[in-house]
Amino acid sequence: MKYYQIKYLLLYVLLVFNSTYAQKYGNKVVLDNKDSWSLVIVPDVQNYSKYYQNQPILDLINQWIVANRDSLNIKMTLCTGDLVEQDDVILTGNNGNVSSKEQWEFVRKSFGILDHKVPYILASGNHDYTIDQQGNRSSNYDNYFRVDQNTLNKDHLVQYGFDHDQSPSLTNSLYEFKGLNSQDWLILNLEYAPSDAALNWANEVLQLDQYKQHKVILLTHAFLNRDNERLKGQNKWIIFKPIIKQSKQLKSNRILLPNSNNGQQIWEKLVAKNKNIDLVISGHISGVGYRKDLNEFQRTVHQMLFDMQSESFGHYGNGGDGLIRIIEFYPDGKSVKVKTFSVLFALSEKTAELAYKKDALNEFIFTLD
Repeated sequence: MKYYQIKYLLLYVLLVFNSTYAQKYGNKVVLDNKDSWSLVIVPDVQNYSKYYQNQPILDLINQWIVANRDSLNIKMTLCTGDLVEQDDVILTGNNGNVSSKEQWEFVRKSFGILDHKVPYILASGNHDYTIDQQGNRSSNYDNYFRVDQNTLNKDHLVQYGFDHDQSPSLTNSLYEFKGLNSQDWLILNLEYAPSDAALNWANEVLQLDQYKQHKVILLTHAFLNRDNERLKGQNKWIIFKPIIKQSKQLKSNRILLPNSNNGQQIWEKLVAKNKNIDLVISGHISGVGYRKDLNEFQRTVHQMLFDMQSESFGHYGNGGDGLIRIIEFYPDGKSVKVKTFSVLFALSEKTAELAYKKDALNEFIFTLD
């Protein structure tokens, strides 16, 4: 038998083997239009990270994304933040049974499933920061997530900003995706409660001539609440004290974060002022929400909350029932379909009927200007 014949025989065997032993699901997602492209939203993940028993669910989500990358034409994965429960606690912290270091290591390894297969952009949440008495913040985010870990992230990264220590950071970053149904897109990732400096940087890069014809999605942790209102309160966070009492680490009262902006301020200082921001995606507040408003150019901006961390027995449940969102962008360049789907429930025929959330806040279509 000739070499090329052996090669093609082996390829055939591999294809048969893979189709025979591929993971079977009781329910699955399909595109409404075969020419659409999609992105996946993974909501706040700290309740997966902080419990050993919940961690396999996030792995399942990321493995599902890889398995469905081609059939759903998935161009990117976005996570709404709170990657860990505590940024820098030596023991198991205020709740959960995993130390901070192990949480960061886990979430790095889990999203690493997507490396070189799907670009992923992760927002930083309040739980991903450590603060001092003055509210100055730091994070291990950039120690665990570097642009060179995923060649696809590196290929799409076009701008980066600085963190609160004036160090280059992917917590403020911009990614470009060209030619998606003849449109060019930007994903703007902004830190939790962004500083004025971060908002000024975002305004500057979005208004560059090279991006004026792009459509923009803003990903930031805290923006909208489940009453469909933009957040307006003060941004505060806590200090985990080095004292364990009755198996719980004590924590401080909430401390004001200086030079930070809430959802309404992000709208006024950034979103409303930029003609091409079409969609804002956020987490932070358990639940779902949606609203649309006109910006200063009389163009519609769609704003979405998606945070499933309190599903199934609240914060002490399984982390979020494996729920994700698939956002399908139709080939007409305007119609966008939102689907909410549980990778966990879809795995078994016995729970497959629970895989889709079909209510009006979880499955709907909106139209881009």
